[in-house]
Amino acid sequence: MAKLTKKQKEARAKVDPKNIYTLKEASALVKEITNTKFDASIDLAIRLGVDPKKANQMVRGVVTLPHGTGKDVRVLALVTPDKEAEAKEAGADYIGLDEYLQKIKDGWTDIDVIVTMPSVMGKLGPLGRVLGPRGLMPNPKTGTVTMDIKKAVSDVKGGKIDFKVDKTGIVHAAIGKASFTADKIYENADELLKTINKLKPSTAKGVYVKSVFMSSTMSPSISIDTKLG
Repeated sequence: MAKLTKKQKEARAKVDPKNIYTLKEASALVKEITNTKFDASIDLAIRLGVDPKKANQMVRGVVTLPHGTGKDVRVLALVTPDKEAEAKEAGADYIGLDEYLQKIKDGWTDIDVIVTMPSVMGKLGPLGRVLGPRGLMPNPKTGTVTMDIKKAVSDVKGGKIDFKVDKTGIVHAAIGKASFTADKIYENADELLKTINKLKPSTAKGVYVKSVFMSSTMSPSISIDTKLG
């Protein structure tokens, strides 16, 4: 086991592992215990009382974080020529179709989100093995397959994220950066948690939100009160 640095020991000393913090307390504390030289990501891990193997208990959705993610999201707009100007105006980083499909086929995935049109989805099918595992496959449910390319690109650039419960029943999501104020971290986290609460499957029995932990890159985890009102 790697030895803890002095800063890591100091950070751990500030977090009482036996304590359950309020969301506001955690949002302030996570800034105190973050001492990376880069602008660390702030993450939430939410354990849900669902069985992801059952289709009717799959929790998936989208949320627009009030203050964005703090990350410059690289967007590829796979569109026909008549939609290229729309995508460019909205701020897409890469715009085109066949040339980018070929680049992806050749192994290029240096992007965060792909936005496309319903008519293009047929061409993306063969690339599922490349895009699927990386979470890059567009999906109508997340608003990334649409004829309103301008809105889709603007939403993604403005802080819209999609989330999905993993096979262990946990939703992982980045909700900001350590450079954010504690209030901005709190408001982003609160928006995500409220959205997840609204998505509770009717078939899920017992406790829905089992645990919530907040952490930053390389920081200890902070346990948060699941009674969010």
